[in-house]
Amino acid sequence: MHSSDDPYSDDHYVLVLPDRDAADSVAEQLAATHPALPEPELHREALAGEDDAEDAQWLVVLQPPLPPGLTPAVLDALAADHDGWLEGHPPGSPPED
Repeated sequence: MHSSDDPYSDDHYVLVLPDRDAADSVAEQLAATHPALPEPELHREALAGEDDAEDAQWLVVLQPPLPPGLTPAVLDALAADHDGWLEGHPPGSPPED
């Protein structure tokens, strides 16, 4: 069972990005192109066994439902443009109601 603030919950869309700049860029692009979308949350995730702050991935977490036109495939492509990926939602999966 996941808590409501768990970014890995199946109830969230999580884009995994290589650094803070990429996460900021993705969040800004989403806000600009989908103003009805609640503000994305940014989380830093240290890689297992790494103490260096440089060795961290950044997560952009979106709350469902996604607005019309914003699908898992679109999110995956946006993340891929920034050397990242969409976690846990197959790109071809239909948007949630």
